[in-house]
Amino acid sequence: MSSTRDGAAREHKRRAAEAALPFIERDMVLGVGTGSTVAELIALIKERNVSLRGAISSSSRTSALLKDARIPELDLNSEGGLELYIDGADEADEHGVLIKGGGGALTREKIIASASRRFVCIIDESKLVRSLGAFPLPVEVIPMARSYVARCLVALGGQPVWREGLTDNGNVILDVHHLRFDDPLSLEDAIQRMAGVVTVGLFARRRANVLLIGGAGGVRTLTVRT
Repeated sequence: MSSTRDGAAREHKRRAAEAALPFIERDMVLGVGTGSTVAELIALIKERNVSLRGAISSSSRTSALLKDARIPELDLNSEGGLELYIDGADEADEHGVLIKGGGGALTREKIIASASRRFVCIIDESKLVRSLGAFPLPVEVIPMARSYVARCLVALGGQPVWREGLTDNGNVILDVHHLRFDDPLSLEDAIQRMAGVVTVGLFARRRANVLLIGGAGGVRTLTVRT
């Protein structure tokens, strides 16, 4: 039963990834996120021989996939602004507000998303929620500030849990449970202002412009007013 569910979920992710292909212009530089749905996108780009001048990667895992697909990896500092960023999400609401960072790449993901004119988010239907918060909110923190930031997050009503391991940036992640998302912009700003916080995985200020939601019946497209 579990393998059947896993197979269906992968098919839904692949459908969402396939729906993103028409957004990619020939020989463009593409911003690329991290995660299982993005892995489906990169596989499709390779299979369909989509012509890219290169890609900006958000993680070492994505860099490895790009290398396998023979897509040149470029430097954001050299490229400047991008036309398109494609990434998944751990949770998304119908307004394009996202929780990201389950894969630990939230800082680089937010940088590339912010540097891109258009952000297309590809998800399977299980990730679309009426209200955010079932998935814990990742917060990337400078290691020496971990305990201090954790106390600040508790004061906000959250329950932070220290995730083992380090990010590609050499920092730690606190996964925060039980926060309220009634005002996601204010919550994002409040956490981002804490000394020692590198990035919070709440994408409210830089939300997705388009949601492509893969499901059993095909792909649903939500265009977000920003």
